[in-house]
Amino acid sequence: METGLPFPNISPEIFTISLFGMTFALRWYAMAYIVGIVIGWRVAVAAVKRAHLWRDDTAPMTKDQIEDLLTWVIIGVIAGGRLGYVLFYKPAYYLSNPLEIPMLWQGGMSFHGGFLGVCVAVIWVARKHKAALGDVANILALTATPAIFLVRIANFINAELWGRPTDMPWGVIFPGAGAQTCDGITGLCARHPSQLYEAGLEGLILGALLMWLAFARGWLKHQWQLAGVFMAGYGVARFLVEFVRQPDAQFVEMGNPLGLALHINGWGLTMGQCLSLPMIIAGIAIIRAVRRPVT
Repeated sequence: METGLPFPNISPEIFTISLFGMTFALRWYAMAYIVGIVIGWRVAVAAVKRAHLWRDDTAPMTKDQIEDLLTWVIIGVIAGGRLGYVLFYKPAYYLSNPLEIPMLWQGGMSFHGGFLGVCVAVIWVARKHKAALGDVANILALTATPAIFLVRIANFINAELWGRPTDMPWGVIFPGAGAQTCDGITGLCARHPSQLYEAGLEGLILGALLMWLAFARGWLKHQWQLAGVFMAGYGVARFLVEFVRQPDAQFVEMGNPLGLALHINGWGLTMGQCLSLPMIIAGIAIIRAVRRPVT
């Protein structure tokens, strides 16, 4: 591939400060999480302030309880995301190097692991505040997409998680020897900007759909309904993008200790697709169960 758009010259670091011989840097990736969580918090507060959006015109949580939920969600994202990366993608490596598991600054987070961590946080907070679990799940579903959108943009700025080689006019020539290698041949290589595809599908489109259903269509009145839409919507978006997203070398190894084979009946599914299928199935099942009329 000799044609493609040049990668924009954007530093992964917003600014760097040196104090007492130590260097501290604020990166776009960290800022994406911070801003995304703050936006999600504001959306959640706006939703619980509008009592008419909920069953019996009563919001399931207060503003203070939303802040407590936010704290536990952050813990769930960090712990679940890291452990998910360790277990789903590089279990053999971390089994040999267990002291590196908490080294978050070296990179390595899994969305699906973070999702499971958030599920645990939701269950804990719902029980703690005696709120309906399905309502709390709806709140999280409504507020998750801003962070997803911003983190995917940060992935692009970091020139990571790039896509497969392409001859499309919007293909991007990412920096780095690995990104510039096509079919084992080193050279300029245009690739799908799969991070931007995910930002659009998982962040903007899914987020707009959830906001419309919540604030205009009254879907917060039904427990689990928005949670089901989020699970199915994210799963479908991620499954589709995986067709043009380049799997990392460690992600395509066979013999995963958890039994998540990457080749199911010769279909050649990626790890991201294997992990997204349960989300799609569960999301559709939830929506059908909630929408089924009572007889």
